Amino acid sequence: MQLKQLEIFVQVARLHSFSRAAEALYLTQPTVSAHMNALEEELGTRLVVRSTKELRLTPPGQVLERYAAEILGLCQLAEQEVRTAAGAIAGTLSIAASTVPAQYLLPQALPALRQRYPQVFFQVRQGDSSQVIQWMTENGAELGIVGAPAQRPGLLCVPFLTERLVIAAPNTPPYQHLEGNLTPQLLRTLPFLVREPGSGTRKQADQFLRSLGLEPQALNLAAQLESTESILQGVKYGLGVSIVSQYAAREEAAAGRILLFHWDSPLLERQFYLLYRRSAALSPAAAMLLQELPSFYQNQG
Repeated sequence: MQLKQLEIFVQVARLHSFSRAAEALYLTQPTVSAHMNALEEELGTRLVVRSTKELRLTPPGQVLERYAAEILGLCQLAEQEVRTAAGAIAGTLSIAASTVPAQYLLPQALPALRQRYPQVFFQVRQGDSSQVIQWMTENGAELGIVGAPAQRPGLLCVPFLTERLVIAAPNTPPYQHLEGNLTPQLLRTLPFLVREPGSGTRKQADQFLRSLGLEPQALNLAAQLESTESILQGVKYGLGVSIVSQYAAREEAAAGRILLFHWDSPLLERQFYLLYRRSAALSPAAAMLLQELPSFYQNQG
């Protein structure tokens, strides 16, 4: 078995798709298929079963996924420790980030860091907060960024940025006439958009709503969407209102496409956290990001 075959197999297993794995690895789909066929031929067994609806692992495939993820994680740790010994701020820095950091915070900061450290390749993997924590514990990334504190043995969780959540609404006459004022009674009746249960934003929004005497499940729920961008698009086109990151919403609000309602509650203030493993030596690139990312946002004001 070759490392490239294992890398391709793990991506196929995680993404449940040959085409998405090819896209993630910057390969063609025939190349991915050829590597998978060669791996199955070498092992003498089927690893995946494909149908028109889904791709799933066979029992032997499930066994190989566990070992392949561990092997690739050890290779990544070996590379990190070698670069640490050499002291070079270079190579691939793998970052697992929840939706808001991946879509809004990192794209703002990485251009400046890339200019200062041109030999670093930033590899960002996006998921909700619970997925990020899982990837960190499985050595799927060297650093993690989430919007909720991580309680997991072996992980260090360091706050680096404070923001507020806001209520986003369509920029239409019914909401314009509210003149920035919302009440709990009105929130109970408005169509509401929510993130998936593993989202840090969803957890904090639920806490805030309960502080107002509103049970989240009893709201007039219109849709559950799995990214902040999808939520903002739904708000913009009138699907409903939602509690979202101010960082994520400010561009749409500045363009007049949505309205923002601010609520004076400490439950709408949250931290973003940097995660790294307690027992692993940080690569120079990871140590750089831990130092530079908080400084970047402090300088942004």
